[in-house]
Amino acid sequence: MTVVRYQPWTLIDSLQRQLDQAFSPDAGDSAAATDVSWIPQVDIYEEAGRYVVVADVPGVEPKDVRITADKGLLTIRGEKHAREVQQGNARQRLERRTGVFVRTFTLPEGADVEAITARQTHGVLEVVIPKQPQLQPRNIEVRAA
Repeated sequence: MTVVRYQPWTLIDSLQRQLDQAFSPDAGDSAAATDVSWIPQVDIYEEAGRYVVVADVPGVEPKDVRITADKGLLTIRGEKHAREVQQGNARQRLERRTGVFVRTFTLPEGADVEAITARQTHGVLEVVIPKQPQLQPRNIEVRAA
C-alpha cells in the first residue's frame, strides 16, 4: 500500500509563488523571474536605532547568499544546493526545497544603506539596517552688529 500525503495548500502555495514572481522588481528579467524555486520566511522589526530582517535559510551556505541595497530596495538572493543522491538506494523521499530564492524589501527613508550588515547563524540570516541619525533643529543666536 502506498501512502500519499494530503497537501491541501499546494495549489495556493504555487499561486503565491507565481504572484510573488510576477510582482517582483526583477519581473522584467525572465531568467530571474522563472528561476525562483522557494521563498524563505522572514520576520521584520524595528528597534530604537535599527531595522532588522531575519530570514530562515536552513541549509544555505553563507557564500551562496548575496544581499544588495540599490534604489531603495533591499534584495536577498541565494541558492540552496541539493544533496548528492546515492544511486544504490532503491527508495527515496525528498521533501526539502532546494534551488534559488529571492526576497525584496523596500528600505525605509531613514535607513543608512552604507552601514548594512548581515550574519548567518544556524540557518538564520540576520540583516541589520541602521537608522541614520535624525537631524536636530539648531537654534541660532542673533547678535547685534
